[in-house]
Amino acid sequence: MGSGSKVRPKILGFVCNWCCYGGADLCGVSRFQYPPYIRLIRVMCSARVDMAHVFLALSTGQDGVFIGGCHLNDCHYITNGNYDAFSMVSICNKILGHIGVNPDRLRLEWVSAGEGIRFANIMNEFGAQIAKLGPLGQSEGIDEQVLKFRLEAAAKLVPYIKLVQTERMSVPVRTEEEYHKFFTSEEFNRLFEETIAEKLAIGQIKGENRTGVLHGLQPRWPVLIKWGSGSIPTSPLQFMLESIG
Repeated sequence: MGSGSKVRPKILGFVCNWCCYGGADLCGVSRFQYPPYIRLIRVMCSARVDMAHVFLALSTGQDGVFIGGCHLNDCHYITNGNYDAFSMVSICNKILGHIGVNPDRLRLEWVSAGEGIRFANIMNEFGAQIAKLGPLGQSEGIDEQVLKFRLEAAAKLVPYIKLVQTERMSVPVRTEEEYHKFFTSEEFNRLFEETIAEKLAIGQIKGENRTGVLHGLQPRWPVLIKWGSGSIPTSPLQFMLESIG
């Protein structure tokens, strides 16, 4: 590849069926342009995006992950799932920063079905941001195998992180102001250090001591099932990631 050529980033997007997907559809109908290297997966609610999905996407070659949902308080479900997405992304960004990954590689935005131009603007901005950062690990200065190991170690903690999120990091009042206030507070930083950060450190140390090499750990996912002459991934997300290359 010539020195003047540019490497196209790989970006995976999860978009809410009711709003952000509609905005993406309107964007296409209106012929607004955004980078073709952003691949979208439609989910029924932004709350359905699991933290493990983010770690899986990044550990399998994606350079950035986008999550798009309804505007806060406009969720189509009585559970107001976009607040759950808010919490998940806030914690996930903190984890990414802790393991050395630029948190800007994960982005959460609210887009309504009538905001096609807003969707295009966000995609263009995020695409340019990830392109500037370069391939995952490059701007962070982390070896590929070390980064993969750290993401896998974080993924193994997802069930525990969810428990901590429910028991220790729940925001009692579902308003944007209260959520911003909590996840930028010293209390949140303290809880993160006492619970999640400590477990991440222990998990990485155990893995290194057990294997002696960082890439020796086998991830909890994807698990392959033999099928005929080949094998198939048990994770639907893994199948989609492999399909889109």
